Amino acid sequence: MPSKQVLIILSDADSFTMKKTSGSNKGETVEQPTGFFLQELAKPLQKLLDAGHEVTFASPKGKEPVPDPNSETLLAYAGNFYERRREQDLIERMKKENGFSRPRTFASISDEELTRFAGVFIPGGHAPLTDLGDDPELGRILRYFNKENKPTAVICHGPYALLSTKYAGDGSFVYKGYQITSWSDSEEKMMETLMGAEIEKVESALRKEGAEMVQGMAEKVGSTTLHRELVSGANPMAANELGDRFLRMISV
Repeated sequence: MPSKQVLIILSDADSFTMKKTSGSNKGETVEQPTGFFLQELAKPLQKLLDAGHEVTFASPKGKEPVPDPNSETLLAYAGNFYERRREQDLIERMKKENGFSRPRTFASISDEELTRFAGVFIPGGHAPLTDLGDDPELGRILRYFNKENKPTAVICHGPYALLSTKYAGDGSFVYKGYQITSWSDSEEKMMETLMGAEIEKVESALRKEGAEMVQGMAEKVGSTTLHRELVSGANPMAANELGDRFLRMISV
């Protein structure tokens, strides 16, 4: 299989804003630590590298991405210490070999350079809620992949970045009518209960703009949805399946 180039979109954020709904600071907005969700990035990334493809990391301002603390807990790995170590080691290797600590800025990637990429991938974590959904340069990039029908993969909170297409071009949401799976409102409501706070909901935000949301947490844990050039996943448990489907798409 010939080597291809894949663009991986990451957030610069290390926190996201919540509105407290309980406790002594009820009604106040607070910052909650976040970043990329380790499993959602590492599993598809490893599949791409194993297949011999090259990856380029990019973010709004080129800051070093940080992992969501919750994604590095043993609980997130169901107690599998070795799996967690492998994926942490992968990110460390990317820092040394693939410029992970110094991502390209979106603005530095020209329209001409975009033609060299076979696909684009956006992992989750709550970080995309902070700086990806309204970024005009990301909107320009995603509009290119949409127009050229090039494979696009998003998972969990990553689909929130698709909203950026409203801030570029003619201002339309280019994924209107697409079937998309994301972190569901019901999953986010469980997080809200745990944190005692109100959080922006990916599913609702995309549905409001005309996406056809394919959800059902109980029935579709770890599920993915393919519609046209876009493959989307529900949550960290979908990372393996998403990686497999995305790899097949860019290998055509």
